Amino acid sequence: MVLGDLEDLRPVTRPSTAELIAEQIRSAIVRGALGPGEQLGEAELAAHFQVSRGPLREAMQRLLSEGLLYSIRNRGIFVTELTFDDVVDIYRSRWVIEGGALDLVLDGRREQTWKALEPAIEEMRTAAEREDATGVSDGDRRFHEILVASADSPRLVRAARTLLVETRMCLGALQTTYPDLHVQVDEHVVLREAIRTADREEVRRLLDEHLHDTVTRLRERQNVDGVIASG
Repeated sequence: MVLGDLEDLRPVTRPSTAELIAEQIRSAIVRGALGPGEQLGEAELAAHFQVSRGPLREAMQRLLSEGLLYSIRNRGIFVTELTFDDVVDIYRSRWVIEGGALDLVLDGRREQTWKALEPAIEEMRTAAEREDATGVSDGDRRFHEILVASADSPRLVRAARTLLVETRMCLGALQTTYPDLHVQVDEHVVLREAIRTADREEVRRLLDEHLHDTVTRLRERQNVDGVIASG
C-alpha cells in the first residue's frame, strides 16, 4: 500500500506519566486538598499513583520549577506558602499575561472568544444561584484560562496556568473577596460582552480594573482579619 503526501500529518503526542502525575498534584493544590506548607511524601505518593519514584520525581521537579512546590534540604518537598507580597506579584504578572492575550484576542478573535467564554459564565451563574463560592471561583478561573487560550499562544497559556493555580492557592479560609457572588459573575459578564463589541481601550480598562480591584479587596481583607483570599 502506497500512502500519499504525509507532510501535513503530525505525530500523535500522548502525555507522559510524569505529566499526568504533575497535573493531578497541581489539581489537588488548586482544590486545596494539598494545602500551603503541606509536605509531600515521596513514598506515599508513589504508592498512591502506583508508579516508580522516577516519574514521580520528574513530576515534582516540574512543579518545583513552576513555583508551586519548594524543597528544603534534608527535610523534603512542600506546597508553596504565599505572602501578601506574593499575591500582589501574582496579579501584577496576570495583568501582563492576560493583557497580552487580550490584545491578541481583539485582533480578529473577538467573536470566537465571546462564544468560548459562555460555559464559564454559566458555570459561575449557576454556582452563584446556589451560593457556592468555590464553584464561582472555579468558573472564574476557567473564564481567565479560556481568555488566555483564545489568544492561541502556547507560551501565554503555560505562563497563565501557574499564575491561575497560585491565585487559587491564595484562598485560605475564604473562597472569594466579593461580598455578593452575583457581583463577581456580573463583572465577568460585562467583560465578556466588552470583548465582543467594545473598543480596545474600554476592554483593557475593564480587565485592568478587575485585576486591580481584586488586589484592593485582598489588602482590605488582610487588614481586617489577616486572611489571604482570592477573587
